[in-house]
Amino acid sequence: MNYMMLEVPARSENESFVRVVVAAFAARLDPTLEELNEVKTAVSEAVTNSILHAYEDDKGLIKINALVENKKLMIEIYDSGKGIEDIAMAREPLYTDKPELERSGMGFTIMENFMDEVMIESAPGKGTVIKMTKVFGTNSENNH
Repeated sequence: MNYMMLEVPARSENESFVRVVVAAFAARLDPTLEELNEVKTAVSEAVTNSILHAYEDDKGLIKINALVENKKLMIEIYDSGKGIEDIAMAREPLYTDKPELERSGMGFTIMENFMDEVMIESAPGKGTVIKMTKVFGTNSENNH
């Protein structure tokens, strides 16, 4: 078992940094380029959600834990922001609580399409945890 922990301020310039760090960590599993890109995209979406929705200012932190075991990568992305009122609604394609940002509202849908498992834990005022799992070396065609 091997793991990493990272903590960054919830600012947009940190999104690409986090995705590169997690991709470098995942590289030890000898992923295909497609698998690596799927992980990077899912991590970007999760981190972007925290940056855009968790905090009303740049004062918050995002914590990223990743763990590899056998051919499995487990990623947890935490924030201690405002939380998600209705997780089921937030997971609906095209849902957004900030339509003025002209975002697609597809973040959770993208995470679910690219990862083997996505779990969301959140409570108003308590923050959000997104747990994602990807198993490498499986036929990714079956996951889409």
